[in-house]
Amino acid sequence: MLSVSILLGTFAAFHGVVEAADVFAHFMVQNSYSYNASDWENDITTAANIGIDGFALNIAEYDYEVDRLVDAYSVAEAQGFKLFFSFDMSYSWSSDDMVALVTNYSSSSATYTYNGDVLVSTYSGESYGESFWEDFKTTLANDGVTTCFAPAFTTYRDPDDADDLVNTFASIDGFFNWWSWPDDVDANLTTATDLAYQAVIKDDRTGPYIMSVSPWQFKNLGTSDTDWVELSDTLWYHRWLQAIQDVQPDIVEIISWNDYAESHYIGDINPNVDLGDDAPYYVDGFVHGYWRNVAEHFISWYKTATEPTVTDDQVIFWYRAHPKNITCSIGTIPRNWEYPVDAVFALALLSEAATIQLDIGSNEAQWDAPAGASIGKVNFPTEDSQIPYIQIIRDGTTTKDGYGSEYVTQTDCHYYNFNPWVGIIE
Repeated sequence: MLSVSILLGTFAAFHGVVEAADVFAHFMVQNSYSYNASDWENDITTAANIGIDGFALNIAEYDYEVDRLVDAYSVAEAQGFKLFFSFDMSYSWSSDDMVALVTNYSSSSATYTYNGDVLVSTYSGESYGESFWEDFKTTLANDGVTTCFAPAFTTYRDPDDADDLVNTFASIDGFFNWWSWPDDVDANLTTATDLAYQAVIKDDRTGPYIMSVSPWQFKNLGTSDTDWVELSDTLWYHRWLQAIQDVQPDIVEIISWNDYAESHYIGDINPNVDLGDDAPYYVDGFVHGYWRNVAEHFISWYKTATEPTVTDDQVIFWYRAHPKNITCSIGTIPRNWEYPVDAVFALALLSEAATIQLDIGSNEAQWDAPAGASIGKVNFPTEDSQIPYIQIIRDGTTTKDGYGSEYVTQTDCHYYNFNPWVGIIE
């Protein structure tokens, strides 16, 4: 029998102090065209049930997205859920429209504030320049709305550029590090960017350091600038540990709740959302909802600084439907296709120590898992059309077991798909 090592080993509960310890999920309002109040209620209830405090509303244009905010805020107010704007500055925005939106919802009980000021964030926006953001904040202040501005200026990723960020942008109060994935390298993400930008914010500003945590990154929309995969095999495990043990940010922002095209959604796939022409090939049927079980465990740990006691054994597992070197009928081979490992990854959440057994085809692996969280893998087999079988074993007896429902096939690949299917035994 093969033995697989725990990919990060066991660890003791870490005790540390986090100032705000709030958790948000990045929500793509672009995907709310078909939404009514019941859709918002479902998403907000589902998120709140695992400890998410609110949504960062990525709003791209002043169009139907603005109309959908009415229901979003109404439901959030009723449920005590928080919201803040994350303006997508890769689209064209006028300061007047942004000011109008922030002002309109500034008095809502659902609007999230940091140290009493309305939190405003972005995706990108550094190209607009300091004067744009200074005028934006000043106009709001003149309207009686004080803001805490914590953008994700995405060109600021290199740790050596951290000082330049605060020297160039006097308007920023905090910072959101968007980069929750490796930078086109075959290596796990480190915390170098987080620690550098967190340090300059803490030294020079009064706003939050917001750290992104994400389970995956894959996109394949048929053009050279929209086809990529980043090494994400164990990211959902390691990134949470980095937040808890190493960075301890003021706010964690999960990327994402519903960005289906980039494959990092942890919300359920809303069947009424128009995914466009290409994304359905790799999104439809590839559910990620059980990643929320992982999130619930680590959110509690982050907020309390103590790993929670597991009361109900479960193993969450994920894997791709094809090996990475397969030839598919349509689509394009994504950048970095060679980085992911052809394997089934399994994250155990256990009430007490047990053996986790993983089988797929003729391949098998096991590890001795401690109480709490641990992770392992079994490599894809050479046989075609196989599904994994997973067991929790104590004292030689299988206490829980189950199969995946997505077959790993060595042939008959229709579309290049590096988006994983996520399952559970519980």
